[in-house]
Amino acid sequence: MDIDKLISIYQLRDDQRALAEIIGLEAYKKLVVNYAGSFLYIQKIDSVLKDIRDNEIREKFDGGNYGALAREYNLAEATVRDIVAEKRKQLRQSPLEGQMTFEDWPQSKIFSS
Repeated sequence: MDIDKLISIYQLRDDQRALAEIIGLEAYKKLVVNYAGSFLYIQKIDSVLKDIRDNEIREKFDGGNYGALAREYNLAEATVRDIVAEKRKQLRQSPLEGQMTFEDWPQSKIFSS
């Protein structure tokens, strides 16, 4: 079937019309084309905002500013630690600025005596 035959929200059933009225007919058509027959979960506003907050915290994390971030976002320091755990691991594994890694070291220096 051709989605372009849908030219008015009044061609839709009531429940689908309500959705099309909220997001617009063109967006509704995109949903139908991409997700027809699928279960689609829409997050609660709190969850969306929490994801945004957590990403901001990860971006601002510098390796040791747990307390400052906890105060800024009105969170327990333990919560901040949980949020930044993966980034902390990455920071700890990355070389310090100017530090040479084993892979950077010339092989001739490693095996010469």
